[in-house]
Amino acid sequence: MRLIGCAQRAMEMMCERSGARIAFGKPLSDQGSLREDIAVSACEIEQGRLLTLAAARKMDDAGNKAARDLIAMAKITVPGMVQRVLDRAIQIHGALGVSQDTFLAGAWSYARTIRIADGPDQVHMDALARQLLRIYAG
Repeated sequence: MRLIGCAQRAMEMMCERSGARIAFGKPLSDQGSLREDIAVSACEIEQGRLLTLAAARKMDDAGNKAARDLIAMAKITVPGMVQRVLDRAIQIHGALGVSQDTFLAGAWSYARTIRIADGPDQVHMDALARQLLRIYAG
């Protein structure tokens, strides 16, 4: 959930920056590709949030072992999503985005670290695939 909070904050910063920053006589928010970045980010954040909530609910209702599939899915998808959202926010902020004047660069590094510290993506993908194959392949 902490990573999802980082992504949410980054998306909010994208919205603020795009309205406040003027480039070539117009706000950045007038650029269609930037609006697309914001829209895609909002969709991805909500997907990650819902997947995480589904995993938490299954853990509460059926236990951690029963929720392994959803936990693995969240561990695979959420950190990568956060990095993509943060990357878009950094891009919109330009040099400010990679400076220490915003939380963006540090948050990107944090999200990347989580992708390793919580187990590499490939480990979670392998475990999830094995679990799904047992269920569906028989």
